[in-house]
Amino acid sequence: MNLIFLGPPGSGKGTQSSKLADLIGLDVIATGNILRDEIKNSSKLGVIAKSYVEKGDLVPDDLILNIIKNKVKNINSFLLDGFPRNINQAIELERMLSSIEKKIDCVVNFEVPDDILVKRILGRYVCKECKEVYNSFFKDTKQKNICDICGSNQLEKRIDDNEETLRNRMKVFHKSNNELCDFYKKNNLLISINAIENENFIFDKLKKLLKIN
Repeated sequence: MNLIFLGPPGSGKGTQSSKLADLIGLDVIATGNILRDEIKNSSKLGVIAKSYVEKGDLVPDDLILNIIKNKVKNINSFLLDGFPRNINQAIELERMLSSIEKKIDCVVNFEVPDDILVKRILGRYVCKECKEVYNSFFKDTKQKNICDICGSNQLEKRIDDNEETLRNRMKVFHKSNNELCDFYKKNNLLISINAIENENFIFDKLKKLLKIN
């Protein structure tokens, strides 16, 4: 089973990706992570990508597709998280996968109202030591400013987690995501899931939609 997860920042698709990967053994491919890995390992594609990143330019679609191709061609099943981001990328992804005799079996769109997304993202903070994620609205630390897991007091928020930046990100996201949903709906690949419940309830719904026992 080859999947794509669509959804705005804070929709929980990363959490669900990890849970599904643990359950059925598929490889999660988060384009941001693999791009950083390619650069860190100084692969041929990583060196090229680094030249764009260092100049602050966007990495071209064809380069990202080649990196994805190298990742998926020798694995049985995968889940793409963070790609495609627009129609052109979706079309090129389809062509690339066809060239290696693979295809997308299902696209899951995680739906969350903007007001809840704002709370999820503005309220989140992370432990610098163990990377445990908290939220001042939904999952605060038991002891103020002390990590429940490792006891560190090194807790921090992301610098881009502010409401103005977030609203702009969501506006851009919704335009491209609506187009992607229409594209995959026409190809009979799209399912949508209401992602405002707790993660275990959402995971149960996800398994039912994907017909996974």
